Amino acid sequence: MLWSVKMTASQQQTENMDDSPKRSLMERLSSLLLREPEDRDQLVELLHGALEKELLDADALTMIEGVLQVSEMQVRDVMLPRSQMDMIDVEDAPAEFIPNVIETAHSRFPVFENSRDNVIGILLAKDLLRYYANADEFDVRDMLRPAVFVPESKRLNVLLREFKANRNHIAIVVDEYGGVAGLITIEDVIEQIVGDIEDEFDFDETEDNILPDKGGRYRVKAITEIEDFNEHFASNLPDEDFDTVGGLVVSHFGHVPKRNESIAFDGFRFLVLRADSRKVHSLMVERLVAAAPVGNEQTSTGEKPPAIETSA
Repeated sequence: MLWSVKMTASQQQTENMDDSPKRSLMERLSSLLLREPEDRDQLVELLHGALEKELLDADALTMIEGVLQVSEMQVRDVMLPRSQMDMIDVEDAPAEFIPNVIETAHSRFPVFENSRDNVIGILLAKDLLRYYANADEFDVRDMLRPAVFVPESKRLNVLLREFKANRNHIAIVVDEYGGVAGLITIEDVIEQIVGDIEDEFDFDETEDNILPDKGGRYRVKAITEIEDFNEHFASNLPDEDFDTVGGLVVSHFGHVPKRNESIAFDGFRFLVLRADSRKVHSLMVERLVAAAPVGNEQTSTGEKPPAIETSA
């Protein structure tokens, strides 16, 4: 009889909790997660159920999924490749590399000696102020901060923990042979959780890498494989040296282009829609009716080519 009374009281308490409109978020989540998930897929399914019941908003769900994803990702998945790294030769005079520091607008630069595989430290852009204060006594070596090296296989959640513990913001990624494979920053890791800052040109959430736009043009993600691009446009862009359209476009520019810069080659004009100081994210592609002129045709930021109008 006592057991029966206790069960009735417990059931009554549960009913009262369910009927209460002022339950806290934790109480509502606990109610949803009463059945313990057996694996990660079931956990994600429950979280999506919470979104449908308006216990979570879309942004919160995205961040939770990002946290779960980070624990499964490795450094090689998000690092900036070696070919796109802006590095400084310790033997160069400050007057030689400072213009590139200003142009790229990075806050930190890997410094190497003799070989790009021999990174001897990290130079902070703000430390270059000392050069302007006393150029005669300025020595780049004295300004270097220790470089942190991590393997390509390191888990992102582990790296994030190390970044926080060591108050470090950048690490040099090395391959199994000890050569420089790329670099990664704390921003790269956090971006996997909170997502990138979107603008009017951002279509990263779409599954398609190539989307038709007005005027017979196409929006193309920079990560689109050249093979897929060629198949879609019946083109023949070379893929011997680069895997993605973004990598090929950057190689033709000779630098990481800024928004609204454009270049024409192999029968297409590529207009940069979105890019940061490190890589290109998306492009507007237009097939040229007439043959492209000999060599690459470039226009810098602000000089929009007449054949393309930037979408509002």
